[in-house]
Amino acid sequence: MTALEFDLLDELYFVISFEALQKELNWETSVLKTELTNLLQKGWVKYINAQTMIEVPLDLIQSDYHLYLYLATKQGLLAHHSKD
Repeated sequence: MTALEFDLLDELYFVISFEALQKELNWETSVLKTELTNLLQKGWVKYINAQTMIEVPLDLIQSDYHLYLYLATKQGLLAHHSKD
């Protein structure tokens, strides 16, 4: 796990918006999108539609990251804890 992945997972214990993540982490948009994509591919994070609270497949959100909420999965939380 990289330091960026660790820091991002640290913010994903509760559902959070893209804007709130960006504010908390103070990362460039491109960095946050890249790290979120990496964590999704690893199965460590969920993307949730803010209106319906349903998980969304990655291919549907490539350009609309700001419209979704994010949450660490059980796998992500276990990976985060094993890094401590």
